Amino acid sequence: MPLRSIISDMDGVIYRGKQPVPGAREFVHSLIESKTPFLFLTNNSEQTPLDLKRKLDAMGIDRLTEDNFITSAMATAAFLHSQKPGGTAYVVGGGGLINELYKCGFSLSESNPDYVVVGKTKSLNFDMLKKSISLIMNGAKFIGTNPDVIDPSENGFEPACGSILASIEIATGKKPYIIGKPNSLMMTIAVKQLDVLAGETLMIGDRMDTDIVCGLEAGMKTCLVLSGVSTVETLNDFPYKPDYVFNSVADIDWDALRSA
Repeated sequence: MPLRSIISDMDGVIYRGKQPVPGAREFVHSLIESKTPFLFLTNNSEQTPLDLKRKLDAMGIDRLTEDNFITSAMATAAFLHSQKPGGTAYVVGGGGLINELYKCGFSLSESNPDYVVVGKTKSLNFDMLKKSISLIMNGAKFIGTNPDVIDPSENGFEPACGSILASIEIATGKKPYIIGKPNSLMMTIAVKQLDVLAGETLMIGDRMDTDIVCGLEAGMKTCLVLSGVSTVETLNDFPYKPDYVFNSVADIDWDALRSA
């Protein structure tokens, strides 16, 4: 089945922190000019699609719209709305996550919420952890936006959502239900939005444990780029492999892959 569309991760693929990956602008513009259906699918729950569009605009990666993005916050809100419309949540996370929960009709509460929802946040403090642990121990359901333990930054790496989830899990003895990659919910939403078949789609990512396995399990072709977390050395740590490996998106010849 020929490739027609692309779903791509962002952190470590298009940018690292506040710095674009060399060649990312040209790659994205080539997709736009060739009218290739594509989506950015990110486990980052801190930012809204508008935030992400503006972030890429500032990097010179322009001509995008909010419809080009799906975040783990969007997927988390959609899932919780389907489970308990009008529910309540205590949130450890950024504005993007809070905004999506409000949009789907959830209210935020520190008093017997239905869910404790955890995403990445640079504002994490001891009181947030204490409150989360207490609420989960008292019956709130434990939800994580994504399992990523670290994220690439312009100066190396920084703690991500999975690091916060791990501390709460150890304290409570309860595992979170994780919505973002590698959960197939993200891929289901993305494929439906693009109106394409999974077998016609290439998943591009920098993580073997989320991006690549998620694309693989969804029936997509997969492409690992080495501009983020995974390296050539870590490929052998996994019982599966991507269809393609490139140093970065600058090395991807989409026209060649599509016609192969």
